Amino acid sequence: MRATHVTRVLGAFGLLLLLSSPFTLFLTSGSVALAGGKAVLGAAMLAAYVVTHRRELGREGTRRTGRFLASSVLTTLGVLGALVALNVLAFRKNQRWDLTRERIFSLAPQTVQTLAGLKEKAHVLALVPPTHASYGELEELFRRYHEAAPEVFDYAFVDPRREPSLTAKYQLKEGQTLVVVSRGEGDAAPHTTLPLPAEQELTNALIQLSATGAQKVYFLEGHGEWPLEPPPGGDGLTELRRQLQREGYRPEPLNLLGREEVPRDAGLVIIAGAKQDYSAPEVAALRTYLGEGGRLLYFTDANTDDGLGLFLADYGVQVDEGVAADPKFNSGNPFVLVSNFYGKHAITRPLQERGFNVQLPTARSFTLIREGFLLPGVTVEPVLFSSPYAWVESRPLEDTTPSSGEKMGQLTLVASASRDTRAAEHKRFDEARLVAVGESELLLDPNWRYEANRNLVMNALGWASLQVEKITLRPPDRETSTLELSEDQMRTLRFVSTDLFPLSLLGVGLAVWLSRRNR
Repeated sequence: MRATHVTRVLGAFGLLLLLSSPFTLFLTSGSVALAGGKAVLGAAMLAAYVVTHRRELGREGTRRTGRFLASSVLTTLGVLGALVALNVLAFRKNQRWDLTRERIFSLAPQTVQTLAGLKEKAHVLALVPPTHASYGELEELFRRYHEAAPEVFDYAFVDPRREPSLTAKYQLKEGQTLVVVSRGEGDAAPHTTLPLPAEQELTNALIQLSATGAQKVYFLEGHGEWPLEPPPGGDGLTELRRQLQREGYRPEPLNLLGREEVPRDAGLVIIAGAKQDYSAPEVAALRTYLGEGGRLLYFTDANTDDGLGLFLADYGVQVDEGVAADPKFNSGNPFVLVSNFYGKHAITRPLQERGFNVQLPTARSFTLIREGFLLPGVTVEPVLFSSPYAWVESRPLEDTTPSSGEKMGQLTLVASASRDTRAAEHKRFDEARLVAVGESELLLDPNWRYEANRNLVMNALGWASLQVEKITLRPPDRETSTLELSEDQMRTLRFVSTDLFPLSLLGVGLAVWLSRRNR
């Protein structure tokens, strides 16, 4: 490229820098020094062009140069105007895309459903000073809730140092923070308080405030079931219990020994991995409970016998002897099944839509009975299957391959049953509901963080207790990697992305055009 062409490019770049310096000052960086630097540099480059082309500019007949300058100015102004218009349009439309793998900037389906189901307006009052490290993160979280449901969710921040009455009301000490979530209007509105909440805590608070009454969930004990409170060093259901409380249930242990019936206030009964037989009176109490429209979640384990076979058969569910195995769909062990083979059931529909894989270690399978043993009016359905390559291994400690006489093919790992009980004497609910799951260890604390299993269990509770709003996907335990940027760094990033980079592209394009034009 000849020297004259270089100076023409310098002139074009200088004009761009000079004309865009106000854009830098007022829209992108706000830095006077940066805008001034651009203007000075642009003026210098433009001066270099003028000096090297002064004869050409001074001669008569410089119409070509004049046209060039005029067209350059008009082009530059046009492009800058288009950029400004695009920025204004983007700001007004406020369209956002969450491209993160964990979708950390999107609300979970459960949150969206909860907000959609709010019947009264919810208010969030954050007693958090602006200087707190979590202020920005909380504000962003609340903003997403408000954008999802502007009519029923609003929020406000208050600096507790400036509102001593609120500090006294909520008994805050110096440096403490608090988030108050309330439903409805007035001082008497139901409310709950949280420390600085993540999405799951905030959504659960809204669910609890919306619940008209917590349902009592009884966990049977006395037969080796997993305990709600684990012994020291043992396994238990602490995380499940916490999740139930968050979603408005009241979990309590229940021993049926000596009782003639399940308490009338039972919203739901859970059998979590019984390892010893239930007595005949206990089975009778359970049979009466379901006959009156009760709801039961039954979790079994491999190599156990709880004496509930005939009772389950009344509702079309027969537990297969042995352990389900799969040579292809497993996690490296044929007895640790991984499945995304869902039945057409409400419990698993959200998991299927999201493409989750459920993982069941040493699960038992079920045979569904649709005639013969089952009670009149019972409807039984598969909820979750194994792959078509599975089989029931009758000797898992001795053999890891299918043998002659063993049940083979797609196995039912989770099943549901229901029965119309509106005509029942001493009716509890209009319909009895039963969910049978072939693995109880997915309830244990070490396994509770597995997102697909957790949603499978909680959706089963929601379906059994006729709470369709609780059949959803809960906010996951997200592992996020975030980049903390200071205000100066953000200003630099904005300048580079919205000013320097597009301007450089524009300059390069202009240089190419000038180079070709002057050949």
